[in-house]
Amino acid sequence: MNSPYLCPNCKTNKTRFNIIEQHVKSVKLDPHTGSVIQEIDKMALDPFHIPYKGPEYKVQCGACGLIEEEITFIKRAELQK
Repeated sequence: MNSPYLCPNCKTNKTRFNIIEQHVKSVKLDPHTGSVIQEIDKMALDPFHIPYKGPEYKVQCGACGLIEEEITFIKRAELQK
């Protein structure tokens, strides 16, 4: 978050953004009800459960509402220089 942002959608917003922190919780669900059967510690995932590898946070444009990864907003700002 130490780089300028520019919304790639509305192309005007450079100042108003929402930072969305993503807190990953691995769970096992009941296939019939969808209820959480078990919360799984990321260090104890079974071989069939792939760990989350996405970004820690995403960015939302405070003007148009677009939600994307941070790099998308940074690259758009770099293109306008």
